[in-house]
Amino acid sequence: MNKIIFLLLSLFLSACEDTATSNSNPKTTPNQPASTTAQNVPSPLATTSEQSPAAISSNSGVPTFGYEVVATYPHARDAFTQGLIFQDGQLWESTGQYGESSLRKVDLKTGKVLRKVDVPDEFFAEGMTALHGKVYQLTWQERKGFIYEADSFKQSGEFAYQGQGWGLTHDGQMLIMSNGTNQLRFLDPATLQVTRTIAVMDNGEPLNQLNELEYVKGEIYANIWQTDKIVKLNPESGKVLGWIDLTGLLPTRDYTPETDVLNGIAYDANADRLFVTGKLWPKLFEIRLVKK
Repeated sequence: MNKIIFLLLSLFLSACEDTATSNSNPKTTPNQPASTTAQNVPSPLATTSEQSPAAISSNSGVPTFGYEVVATYPHARDAFTQGLIFQDGQLWESTGQYGESSLRKVDLKTGKVLRKVDVPDEFFAEGMTALHGKVYQLTWQERKGFIYEADSFKQSGEFAYQGQGWGLTHDGQMLIMSNGTNQLRFLDPATLQVTRTIAVMDNGEPLNQLNELEYVKGEIYANIWQTDKIVKLNPESGKVLGWIDLTGLLPTRDYTPETDVLNGIAYDANADRLFVTGKLWPKLFEIRLVKK
């Protein structure tokens, strides 16, 4: 009998120890985020469901496009590309960073800078577009845009806006501006006042971090910041029409510690050519979209 009591007591004490150990070292659940060394890096997309652009695009039920590289051109490694357009047979580019921002006219084939206007050091230049003989350039946090004469790049005006400035394009009549959220604002170029705003949603969630913009054949192309994806949007409703996946576009051998993210979309409407590059990339690519 004493042996039985001793055995039962031993089993009871062992069970208590296991319970204490389990409570003091809970197992990591599948919902717990894994630790990372990049805790201070902002998320490329903030939605209420914390979906990534890749996850959203795969569940959207809209076409997804890959790419074929048609041609490769040199691109200045010092160009922190924030805005890019194809104008009068050349590339026009807005580059960022405090103390380094500029507006440039670049030869497509050689990458040579043909004309450059430096932006004052206290401004971080962002998106840019040209419409009706004027060039419009945004700044990041300064809530100020610059207006230049297209034929000379001579500054001829300024304009103010609320919030941050990210991407800029036009539909032939109105300027279209992004600010890092899921909102796109349409501005009258004559008054620089907002005429309407659209909200971009995907699967019922706000699609944030809309960055560089380009108007292509009746659609708005928007690069999603810190990703290799471009979303195609309906300019009237903000509806997602498709996704472009540019993963692997810049070969690994061309990366340096300074190489930054994809940013820069330009469209040659006359020849139906699409160009893309990135911040501090050594190359600019003409690509053809391929439906997956």
